[in-house]
Amino acid sequence: MTGEPNLQESVDPPPAWQRRLFVTAPRSLTAWLIIVAIAINFANVISRYLFDFALFWAEEIMVFIVLWCVFIGAVAVSFDGQHLKMDLLSARIPPPWRNIVNGLAALAFVGLGVFVAVQSWIAVSLFAGAGDVSVTASVPMVIPHAALLIGIVLMVLAVVFRLRAYLRNRF
Repeated sequence: MTGEPNLQESVDPPPAWQRRLFVTAPRSLTAWLIIVAIAINFANVISRYLFDFALFWAEEIMVFIVLWCVFIGAVAVSFDGQHLKMDLLSARIPPPWRNIVNGLAALAFVGLGVFVAVQSWIAVSLFAGAGDVSVTASVPMVIPHAALLIGIVLMVLAVVFRLRAYLRNRF
């Protein structure tokens, strides 16, 4: 025994329902969306080169799918604390101060996330009220803009539910 704490014992595993909501569901949804995007791309290639007819809406739809994949995938990343961090210095701060710095970082994430969610809600509401649609595929603009709103709300909830792990920087 070296006297070092066992990190596995100090990690608080999240309840199964949280892991399903914030990790399993987003990863599954992202996987299915990528499969749909690949199918659209494949259909467009076949249509273009075999029948000399391009699916004019394919590129726009694939951009919207990628947008959803990014924001939904970020939920799982936030829940597991796997996002990019600049912790070169904060990792070397002694424990009581490190927890304070980690807490401030989590608080900043939550505060900025709430701000972005409010602004996104305003934008989505404006698009819904105006009835705007995309240029090529005529998709209601609420759909792509809702990706940010739903993604950021779920990310903030993920950080709040895992606040203890964020404070300790142990996932």
